[in-house]
Amino acid sequence: MSLRRAALHALVAIGLLNLLLSFGNAWPTLWPRPEARLSLELAIVIAALALGGRRGPLRSGVLSLAAGLIAASILLHYTNVTVPAVFGRRLDLYWDGQHAWEVLKMGAASPSASKLVGVGVVLALAIAALYGLVRRCLAVLAGSLQHPRVRSSVLAAALVVSGVGLLAGQLGPAAQRAYAPTVAGLLAEQAGLLDRALIAADDERLLGASPAFDADLDTLEGADVIIVFAEAYGAITLDHPAFAAALVEPRRTLREAIEGSGRQVVSARLVSPTFGGGSWLAHAELLSGLDMRNQSDYRLLLTTRRPTLASHFAAHGYRTVGWMPGIQRPWPEGRFYGFDRIGTADTVGYGGPVFGYWRIPDQAAMALLQDQELGQRREDPHRPRLVVFPTISTHAPFRPLAPYVEDWAELHAGQPYAGAEAVAARAAPVSWEQPIPAYLAAMRYQFDWLAGWLKGHAPPDAVLIVIGDHQPIGTVTGPGADWDVPVHVITRNETLLARLVARGFVHGLVPQRPALGPMRAMTPLLIEAFGRD
Repeated sequence: MSLRRAALHALVAIGLLNLLLSFGNAWPTLWPRPEARLSLELAIVIAALALGGRRGPLRSGVLSLAAGLIAASILLHYTNVTVPAVFGRRLDLYWDGQHAWEVLKMGAASPSASKLVGVGVVLALAIAALYGLVRRCLAVLAGSLQHPRVRSSVLAAALVVSGVGLLAGQLGPAAQRAYAPTVAGLLAEQAGLLDRALIAADDERLLGASPAFDADLDTLEGADVIIVFAEAYGAITLDHPAFAAALVEPRRTLREAIEGSGRQVVSARLVSPTFGGGSWLAHAELLSGLDMRNQSDYRLLLTTRRPTLASHFAAHGYRTVGWMPGIQRPWPEGRFYGFDRIGTADTVGYGGPVFGYWRIPDQAAMALLQDQELGQRREDPHRPRLVVFPTISTHAPFRPLAPYVEDWAELHAGQPYAGAEAVAARAAPVSWEQPIPAYLAAMRYQFDWLAGWLKGHAPPDAVLIVIGDHQPIGTVTGPGADWDVPVHVITRNETLLARLVARGFVHGLVPQRPALGPMRAMTPLLIEAFGRD
């Protein structure tokens, strides 16, 4: 092989392999985007191959092993750049992997994903093709490295790229931007997370001190308290101009319902412990007042007897209800909270059609809650309620979305959602890559059913706390979004409202920056505001 041809072959093979190990994410899609960066690990592999080539042709087994390692690195690199773009947070293989099957089932439940098995076959074929491509590139490169001048040049370039890459952290931001994220860095990060999850997760001291749940609830005067964790209700609905404009009318409808029912609303911002998913971390942080940014801390918390708002209210005579229509399987975590009742997808009494993976529309879930726990037919009517209700209709992929039902009585009697509008809604296509229109529609639905409940059904003295659990997925927010979420407290209790305003809340439904603090800062604030002066 001539020098020119060997050099050209080496250049093409190295360029293609570097492209496969240095791409970024083409937000808001799942597709990769070519980027002009260098792969440190590829440079190290090429240097090793060049050194090995000095002894003669590289063995086929060596090339196959190298191809397998590089193909696996490409897949890990894809995960490393795609997960943060889609979900807006770093990957945690140990914990996220445990929810992978549920995510697949959620995708399969949507009409546009009916060919999930076919997609799996195509994916397997794509991985095989990727390996074949990498193996072919390495074979071409190995042949080119038999030319002494090509081998010397490739070795020198690979050593320079490797050396600069290893020192990039000390050379400044420009040098760091020239290199793609390393798979070794990802694996080291995951090893640290795994160590925290498996080794350090048995020391309760890692949780820190709990808030003092030592106040009474006198300010509430026996009122029902309903905490609605509004799924994916993030500050992006306030901060993104187009989103805010699209939600002006629904917010006005909610505000008019609040004022028309003799109530007031005060609002603030908090920083969620999670982004794009992991709602249970936000639930646990608010209810316990502890830092739940780490999944391992959440698992550790469940093994303790730490106090929570649920246990605090129970100690003061409240009936505590976990209204969890999104729970579709055994939930042993519920034992930690000690709710008097846990309503799941199978036990809340919903008799209507299934709306996608999440099955039960939020308005129907609230109507059933009202009928069974908050209305005149409530069990044990002399005990006030603390209800924790995580919503699900605004969960990704935001469709199918049920229509709003004017007659709430239909939702807990007979067969709701039997009309043509509901049938069409259930057939609406899902888009994981262009989810913004569906997200905004789901947010409008949320404001509508909250307004409807407050106008005609909520207990007169109820205290309603609506708090976003986290921002929506990254394909909605875009890159670089903060982790802020709104919190609204809606009530006729003027003493409670005044105390919250004194602690940083503002009147209305549009809180401005900055956030009051992390979500756990809300817990002692509520304990104090609910108690006697």
